[in-house]
Amino acid sequence: MTMIKCISPIDGSVYAERPAMSLEAASEAVARARKAQKAWARRPLEERVQLVLKGVARLNEMKDEVVPELAHMMGRPVRYGGEFKGFNERSNYVASIAADALAPLIIEESATFERRIEREPHGVVLVIAPWNYPYMTAINTVAPALMAGNTVVIKHATQTLLVGERMVRAFVEAGVPDDVFVNLFLDHSTTSALIATGKFDFINFTGSVEGGRAIERAAAGTFAGVGLELGGKDPGYVMEDADLDAAVDTLMDAATYNSGQCCCGIERIYVNEKLYDAFVEKSVAWVSNYKLGNPLDPETTLGPMAHRRFAAHVREQIAAAVAKGAKALVDPKLFPQDDGHAYLMPQILVNVDHSMSFMKDETFGPAVGIMKVKSDEEALALMNDSPYGLTASLWTQDPARAARIGREIETGTVFMNRADYLDPALCWTGCKETGKGGSLSVLGFQNLTRPKSYHLKKVTK
Repeated sequence: MTMIKCISPIDGSVYAERPAMSLEAASEAVARARKAQKAWARRPLEERVQLVLKGVARLNEMKDEVVPELAHMMGRPVRYGGEFKGFNERSNYVASIAADALAPLIIEESATFERRIEREPHGVVLVIAPWNYPYMTAINTVAPALMAGNTVVIKHATQTLLVGERMVRAFVEAGVPDDVFVNLFLDHSTTSALIATGKFDFINFTGSVEGGRAIERAAAGTFAGVGLELGGKDPGYVMEDADLDAAVDTLMDAATYNSGQCCCGIERIYVNEKLYDAFVEKSVAWVSNYKLGNPLDPETTLGPMAHRRFAAHVREQIAAAVAKGAKALVDPKLFPQDDGHAYLMPQILVNVDHSMSFMKDETFGPAVGIMKVKSDEEALALMNDSPYGLTASLWTQDPARAARIGREIETGTVFMNRADYLDPALCWTGCKETGKGGSLSVLGFQNLTRPKSYHLKKVTK
């Protein structure tokens, strides 16, 4: 029997393990979800919404278990209290808009005709969730999918092995019927084989670009809808009129929080030449204040990366950039806890350019490059010089200027004077190799349902 094992970044030990399901067993579980879907969809919308919110509330009651579990599984310090703020905000928002988002579009309602377009659930939705924000990324799809009348099958990342199991437990204990929300433990090959059987009506995957390609290949010919939230190399642009201290505080946090393991984390920053020196100096001071250490220690502000191989990738990128002329500014002596394995100190590089992998390819770690620019045109060309497009963070006092530049950036979200935030009222989406589709907002509900037209003629003469 194949065991799926979560290796804790704290000490390299096996923190949790579960037996991988066979294709036959997984298919049977999905068949039960299929059988349960019609009855779930027939329930009144408000009843489904309230049951989902009760599931969210039940998970909140498990906080004392959830927070240290996350520290053990993926390294986030316990001092940050898990993901409950964003988890609750997103759940509550989609609940508040569900009725309007799913309301029929009335074309005609007369004595002779009823013509309308309704939103109908796809059926069975597969959510393949990542380890970096394992609860918040999952709830982006789980909550609106269930509210819309779908049943949901979740398969979570190995690194956060227990999250799907815990979410399903919370929702079932809160009253969501068995088989409406199901957790599966699957290896990669079985996941692909299960998708290829055509048992799912919609698939949402959050993860790497190569993982997204594997999902598309597996789903080819099944005609299932596919939403992909993949890689990123999000830029920040600090203009000459920016609030310098606010820009440093927000962009450095966006570059290093969660050990830089954020889908929309800032990985490259372009600073107008008038502010460049001051921005770099303040940024180095900001980052140097981190305390790297065991995430179970309440004093720790920066935990290990989720796996030693992720940290090795960041180290390799930094070393290659330095070999090509980049300069690392954060003093390693300030971070003796950097063990060469999963514990990785934060770093800022200057003298960087786009010939370096560090400025072009996804890093996904607590390291950022800063370049000096002379104009909006130069900054725009550099921001667009990327295979990815998730978010961009613009820093200026001029909203019209930000909007003008934003229209030219190849990205899913444009921020002005903030970064690394997911607004549940706006569609979370990307372009280029960041993927396709979108979650949350009214559009998220549309992606999790299909249109169905009704043309009812009331008379025959």
